[in-house]
Amino acid sequence: MGACLGACSLLSCASCLCGSAPCILCSCCPSSPNSTVTRLIFTAFLFLGVLVSIIMLSPGVESQLYKLPWVCEEGAGTPVVLQGHIDCGSLLGHRAVYRMCFATAAFFFLFTLLMLCVRSSRDPRAAIQNGFWFFKFLVLVGITVGAFYIPDGSFSNVWFYCGVVGSFLFILIQLVLFIDFAHSWNQRWLGKAEERDSRAWYAGLFFFTLLFYTLSIAAVTLLFIYYTHPGPCYEGKVFIGLNLTLCVCVSIVAVLPKVQDAQPNSGLLQASVITLYTTFVTWLALSSVPDQKCNPHLLTHLSNGTILAGPEGYETHWWDAPSIVGLIIFILCTVFISLRSSDHRQVNNLMQTEECPSALEATQQQQVATCGGRAFDNEHDGVTYSYSFFHFCLVLASLHIMMTLTNWYRPGEARKMISTWTAVWVKICASWAGLLLYLWTLVAPLLLPNRDFS
Repeated sequence: MGACLGACSLLSCASCLCGSAPCILCSCCPSSPNSTVTRLIFTAFLFLGVLVSIIMLSPGVESQLYKLPWVCEEGAGTPVVLQGHIDCGSLLGHRAVYRMCFATAAFFFLFTLLMLCVRSSRDPRAAIQNGFWFFKFLVLVGITVGAFYIPDGSFSNVWFYCGVVGSFLFILIQLVLFIDFAHSWNQRWLGKAEERDSRAWYAGLFFFTLLFYTLSIAAVTLLFIYYTHPGPCYEGKVFIGLNLTLCVCVSIVAVLPKVQDAQPNSGLLQASVITLYTTFVTWLALSSVPDQKCNPHLLTHLSNGTILAGPEGYETHWWDAPSIVGLIIFILCTVFISLRSSDHRQVNNLMQTEECPSALEATQQQQVATCGGRAFDNEHDGVTYSYSFFHFCLVLASLHIMMTLTNWYRPGEARKMISTWTAVWVKICASWAGLLLYLWTLVAPLLLPNRDFS
């Protein structure tokens, strides 16, 4: 009897996994829009791939995978000649991350192509987007297994440059999300201050603005202390000084009277958030400098076996401070992509999302009241986000996390993980592009007065 009940329970779970998003929620969960549940589940698939990648980098797993007969072989069974302090287990950890992230990127790229031009949930492809989760999981597992059979050859080098481009674009997407978050935060608190006639909201905005600028100044000071020296490290000094100057300039532009007249919600809170994020990206860039004198993260082989990658290609682990902070910001931004649409039309146009039509609000509220802890279809008359662009963002997220977990080290021909200037310039250029993008949001209403930037 118990076996029959268990089988029935498994069948019901399987039917939910093969069905649509409404089945995923249980009766005790709050009702949610179909679009939100779908995005969260796809994001969970991405986080599952990230978790597997982190496990592959753990020393215990590396030592076990080292025992596999094909790990330390190259070509037609020719043993790999070990160079420096590199071992095959470490190489496999990074190769496994490349292949795992290739699998997740290929999975989401497949859906990017499949979901092009879906306009509403009445499109047959929308049923694939919002359901069949068990089969999607099988597809992801199949792609992952196949990825580990890709011959090494030039795959790592080619995929490294794909990761560089994708990570650059994802850093810009992160900046757009931070700009939008700061604008929404500032607008809502100013609105509450006016509604309640309370100065506490103004005090809160002032506190956080001061806090972000203080953290930025402290971070810049630490960057000068640890990543520059009186003699060498001219690049680091130029990068820190230039980005600091640019941050001061955009902060001044944000409070100019003409800018304030064109955008009343513009202020120092947004500029402080952008300044802090730019400082963080500068830190990421300096942590990739392939010069041991200018980068404290490049260490030599220690007597206790702890090794970090240096310019000669020593072994590396991902869990240093820049990578951990980058992983946290990656998780927050990815969840942010999945949960919300912006209050600003320009950001929605850029991120391919839109607000739910006001005409459907009453209908959706009725659906929420009657569905009892299940997701409801809020895209019958039109999608609330671009399915294809959402999956493309997850493709870029897969590439970005691949570069983060491998510390942007390029696999060399001699089986080394090499820190290159490519990573430094990509991150620095991303910080400059982000500052220019924010500056454009400030001056665009002045340069194009006939366009609506509300």
